[in-house]
Amino acid sequence: MSSIQSNTSANVTFVRPATFFLNGFSNVPHVKYYYVFLSFVYVVTVLGNSFIMYIIYLARRLHTAKYIAVFHLALSDLCGSSTLIPNIIDTFLFEHQDVSYEVCFINMFFVYHFMNLQSLTLLVLAYDRLVAICFPLQYHAIVTKTAMFLNIGVIWILSGTYFSVHVGLLNRLSICGSNVVNSYFCDYGPICRLACNDNSLNLLMGKICFGFLICMPPVLILISYLYIALALLKIAHGADRIKAMKTCTSHLTLVAVFYIPLLINNIAAATTPIHPNSRLINNSLTQTIPPMLNPIIYTLKTEEVMQSIKELYKRSKVNTTQERNMKFNWRNQK
Repeated sequence: MSSIQSNTSANVTFVRPATFFLNGFSNVPHVKYYYVFLSFVYVVTVLGNSFIMYIIYLARRLHTAKYIAVFHLALSDLCGSSTLIPNIIDTFLFEHQDVSYEVCFINMFFVYHFMNLQSLTLLVLAYDRLVAICFPLQYHAIVTKTAMFLNIGVIWILSGTYFSVHVGLLNRLSICGSNVVNSYFCDYGPICRLACNDNSLNLLMGKICFGFLICMPPVLILISYLYIALALLKIAHGADRIKAMKTCTSHLTLVAVFYIPLLINNIAAATTPIHPNSRLINNSLTQTIPPMLNPIIYTLKTEEVMQSIKELYKRSKVNTTQERNMKFNWRNQK
């Protein structure tokens, strides 16, 4: 029996479809209202992340290693949402569901790459807080601007290299059955399941991706906060302890918003039967809501950012008043 199966698999003609058909939200009732919601999410995401990057760029007090990482998180959020939400709206609202083979894989790479950058940037920010609280006297010597740029460069290289291999291995699959992808973007798992030849290596890479993208960073962040908690217990004065804890609240909130829905979705999908429509909507919300909330959380929960916004507002107000006075004086002189 096994020899027959092997001969059959050996005789399968390698097929590479010209296009994939994204089935995604086609069967979701009243889905147009969801597209309106996603459009709102995207507009808020673009405005919020552009605003936080603009503030970091203008405010001199934010020209530190920590805010290089915050700027990078905002950039990753903006790029990640831009690779996903406009494509969803174009694909399903305007019925452009046929996606060429090459474009499909390019889109897959960027969706996963920017999502992974968001995850790894949260890990970099956890490292920043660990050094700031556990080694406060050495903080400015360890976490320099150069070191932060180096960290960001490393995660770009690691993520880009890994997902190039991860997506590139799909080229070895023969898609000789259906070309219908049951997702709202060119998702790795649904495309793997379309293969007629051996896809065990691809499934293994999918499991590695799950560990690399979803499991490893929150575990390392949890370990860093255990060390931070031990360091906080050693602080004698309660006021100093609370002040140190406040510097972590915005980061902890970002971590919770990003990882908790992601982990719940994956655990639920693995343990309980979920309606395909519910799974698609839950997954899309998990990918699109955190990038919208991140700049809002950082703006409202970080005192340095709020203070910088106030200073920039006062400065712009003074500049506007001076310009008006100059124009008024110039008119009187005429």
